[in-house]
Amino acid sequence: MKEKKFNLTGAIAIAIAVLVLVIFVPINLVAGYNDKVFDMTPSKKYTLNEKTVQLLNDTSDKKIDVFFLSKLEYFKGAPEYLSLYHTLTQLDARDNITLTCFEPDKNAALANELDPTNTLGVQKGDIFVRCGDVIKKIDHNKIFQTGSDGTFQYAGEELVAAAIDNCTSGSLPTIYFLKGHGEKTISENYNIYSEQLKAKNYSVEELDLNETKSVPGNARIIYLAGPTKDISDSEKEILKDYLDAGGSMSFLLAPCETEGRFDNIEEILADYGIVMDYNIITESSAVNQLQDRDSVQNERFMRVEYPAATGDYTEDLTSELNSLVNSGELIGGISDTRSFSLMSETSFANAANVEVSPIIRNVADTSGNYTTVSKPMGGDDVTKKEAGKISGIQLDYGYYALNRITNAKIIVMGSTDIIDKEKVAPSVSGTNMLLTFSNTWLYDGDISMGIGNKINAYDSMTFEDGAHAKKVLASIIIIPTALALVGVAVWLKRRHA
Repeated sequence: MKEKKFNLTGAIAIAIAVLVLVIFVPINLVAGYNDKVFDMTPSKKYTLNEKTVQLLNDTSDKKIDVFFLSKLEYFKGAPEYLSLYHTLTQLDARDNITLTCFEPDKNAALANELDPTNTLGVQKGDIFVRCGDVIKKIDHNKIFQTGSDGTFQYAGEELVAAAIDNCTSGSLPTIYFLKGHGEKTISENYNIYSEQLKAKNYSVEELDLNETKSVPGNARIIYLAGPTKDISDSEKEILKDYLDAGGSMSFLLAPCETEGRFDNIEEILADYGIVMDYNIITESSAVNQLQDRDSVQNERFMRVEYPAATGDYTEDLTSELNSLVNSGELIGGISDTRSFSLMSETSFANAANVEVSPIIRNVADTSGNYTTVSKPMGGDDVTKKEAGKISGIQLDYGYYALNRITNAKIIVMGSTDIIDKEKVAPSVSGTNMLLTFSNTWLYDGDISMGIGNKINAYDSMTFEDGAHAKKVLASIIIIPTALALVGVAVWLKRRHA
């Protein structure tokens, strides 16, 4: 009688299956119970970036409050929003961070505590970060974004980390308005614009460099808005040093009667190839005239265009604005403005390193002719002659400039009406929005950590044609499946051997 052989293949398979169940089922249960996640995503959507971890370690001695204006449980069960859930819970696990989740319509007292002056605006889904007396809001619309390629992206960790960095520093990014040169004040004329800046998570203060002798360390943007006299020599040097160190400035140089020229301001602008005209521009064509704040057509209110950067220029400040103007949401206009011009690329020292381009221009009439009139205002005899020569030609009313080596950035515009509550009109809404947009270009406090957006990553296969697709599918699916079936058949045949 033939001796029967023992085949342990089936027993081994069963043992392995049982072993897998014994090991991984309890692990899964324990991980689920303790809310543990093994992050296998390429962008580590569910794990804090090492930069965030380092920031949290560096600020572990500070008490930080994070407020999420919704129920966190809503996001735990939604795969596309799970990244936010894990960011917030990992923050909450820190001893010095307290996470509070609430719905603003159900806890109005706490919502009011976060925004007592109703400057920031409180909406469901927003995140607030607080450290001491400093509070920063993260708008719910920014947490999840859609990329230019249509991908769904998570920006929450970048934004929260930047907010923690800002708040633990002791102050929000600050925009300073220079004073001491005949400017109007942010408490009176510029107060509405000041509130708009505060709603964007900036602190806004005035600064007298003749008193401080230096630019404060928390300065992110410096405004020179509507001076009626020149800055001093010492102020010029302070501002040039600030820009050379990568600072950002916005020059709103409205027309004014002066005795002589703004030599020191001109010197700063010359570093970026910009020349200031001493004039005031009016519009002679009714087609291009706009209405003033009293709804009266006025030659000092005129249509403008916002040129797009072209060629080798890298900065785009006008595309989004032009979309809003073209859709009728904003009006492309300016009022009470002076003009500017550019130096030739061989006439200023930094030309090779500076990118400068117009962002506001006059527009031609229906016949293609320019109908603006340049009237001398301020300056000296030389500037008066020059101002009289530039009527009826294309004019620039504003520029952006970037030093590619130092990363210094400046915005130059010829009007302050766009921020003056006593003069601003609906007809200049486009230029007002351009100035608002420019602040984000000068300094974006929301994106400062270098973490970037996190996205889902998907593997894909590209086939030359249908035949190629069949071959690939056969090699990765059909053939392995057939071999497995053959293996099973052999095992069934031999299991009693």
